[in-house]
Amino acid sequence: MFPSALDDTHAFDIAQALVEGFNRHYRLFRQTSAEAKQRFEAADWHGQQRAQRERIEYYDRRVAEAVERLESEFGASRLSTGVWQQIKLHYIGLLTDHMQPELAETFFNSVTTKILHRSYFRNDILFVRPALSTEYIENLEPAEQPTYRSYYPTRSTLRETVRQIVEHFGLTLPFVDLDNDVSHILEAVLERLGDGRLKTNFQIQVLSSLFYRNKGAYLVGKIVNGFVETPFALPILHNRNNQLYIDAALFGVDDMLLLFSFARAYFMVDMAIPSATVQFLRSLMPRKPKAELYNALGLQKHGKNLFYRDFQYHLRHSTDKFRIAPGIKGMVMLVFDLPSFPFVFKVIKDFYPPQKDTTRELIQSKYLLVKQHDRVGRMADTLEYSNVAFPRARFEDELVAELKHFCPSVLEEDGDSLIIRHLYIERRMVPLNIYLQDARPDQMEHAVLEYGNAIKDLVAANIFPGDMLWKNFGVTRHGKVVFYDYDEIEYITDCNFRRVPAPRNEEDEMSGEIWYAVGPKDVFPETFGPFLLGHPGVREIFMKYHADLLDVDFWQSHKDRIGGGHVHDVFPYEQRRRFRHRVGQPFSSVDEPLPVLPPGAVDNGYNPL
Repeated sequence: MFPSALDDTHAFDIAQALVEGFNRHYRLFRQTSAEAKQRFEAADWHGQQRAQRERIEYYDRRVAEAVERLESEFGASRLSTGVWQQIKLHYIGLLTDHMQPELAETFFNSVTTKILHRSYFRNDILFVRPALSTEYIENLEPAEQPTYRSYYPTRSTLRETVRQIVEHFGLTLPFVDLDNDVSHILEAVLERLGDGRLKTNFQIQVLSSLFYRNKGAYLVGKIVNGFVETPFALPILHNRNNQLYIDAALFGVDDMLLLFSFARAYFMVDMAIPSATVQFLRSLMPRKPKAELYNALGLQKHGKNLFYRDFQYHLRHSTDKFRIAPGIKGMVMLVFDLPSFPFVFKVIKDFYPPQKDTTRELIQSKYLLVKQHDRVGRMADTLEYSNVAFPRARFEDELVAELKHFCPSVLEEDGDSLIIRHLYIERRMVPLNIYLQDARPDQMEHAVLEYGNAIKDLVAANIFPGDMLWKNFGVTRHGKVVFYDYDEIEYITDCNFRRVPAPRNEEDEMSGEIWYAVGPKDVFPETFGPFLLGHPGVREIFMKYHADLLDVDFWQSHKDRIGGGHVHDVFPYEQRRRFRHRVGQPFSSVDEPLPVLPPGAVDNGYNPL
């Protein structure tokens, strides 16, 4: 229930302080995102990576600042429920004309849950559901651009319009040959339209900010041709001479889903009204949850909030039970799922087998590393939660017994609820080892090719996966192979890649024990084979495409390049889609032959190193 009167003298001041805390956060967030344009033009790839890491940390810092201010100035943790209800009402009033009300509501939740005990996490204090609509928010500031721009070309002006669209972004670097790029785009557009006809209602709508990630800038929009809407994206890249070129034209929902995949790093996008950007993106990808779109834009805290609302809604409309997840059980994580919900829940165990020399703190640091790193389409994003209440009646008894045995320190029973104090949630995938068991020969060939390419993409991103067993990789619905077990990952540049020393004598050669010293970061690539290639069919495919992964020179050469400051290109689209391969022009900063694909296989977009 809400208070009958707003009579507390400090409630408005506290609400105002919370709004100021959020505004500071979003101002810094937006500034860093807007500066991606300058970093892109300067080819400051290390600066882009650094900004990506720092931006992720902004939110928690601003929350901590707000908590400290509310405690020091108002004694917030000692306020009654009635006062907090008044604070919330004042806060809603202050957000009436706000440009980011949904994000500000999430900020309110984050601050208050740091201050209040979880027994106070109630609907009348928190924003369990949104209080303000994000529909039709208008920014009337003269200096602000609209969320998207619309163009209305005719057949005769289409070329000029496409060029105008690109030039509207005001990139200061010259293009190698923009006319040639425009010709490729027009060819792709007309091919996509089928009969090539422009209907009476023909327009091109383009989001006003480029989307920056890794070494690319993506122009995102849609073509409206009568009653048909076609999403598209144009990746803009650098060549060696610091000139720009449009690398491809991506069309359709599937291309967009791969571009905005949960296994890729967050974009840098300049947005005055994030909800309007998300609404536009949802028109391109109707099946994509809003939570994942907010995540993709770097607004992962609000993405978490939306995900949790979706999860609670699903629980109310389902009856199946949480169970131990199918597959081989992990040594450091207990994994469970709900069959009707496409995610898995991962809890760090309290103890591990002797071969796992790790700690809870170290495991959490690995997951944080992945959150802050460029995931290059090969590492699943994770949502991290604290003090999550589950209905006990929805848990299978076997799962509860496992949790009590392996994770008692993070488990609490509270009435009809099970409280898990810390867990990770990830998109559910088919474990690669299970996929291979029933795979047809062509599926097996593609999966093994994808597995090797996944490792090579991780290497390009300076990530050594550590445990490369098949069970630690999953297959997405697009056929991509993604890594999801992070407790042993290391930076490639921190590893010491070695050859196995020759045996000193016959006794060493016949011994089943290691006869040489092994340091904590030592890696011996030639020993991967016995652990990974026991199946003859898998071994044959692996050695055909990825035998170099068993060679220490492969790993050391990449370590040397990365250590020398090189940042690899890893593209979120297939190699065959690139314009440069149609005309044979080596514009890319990585000019290597394309990988040979097996008959009928789908190119996964791996950029050869």
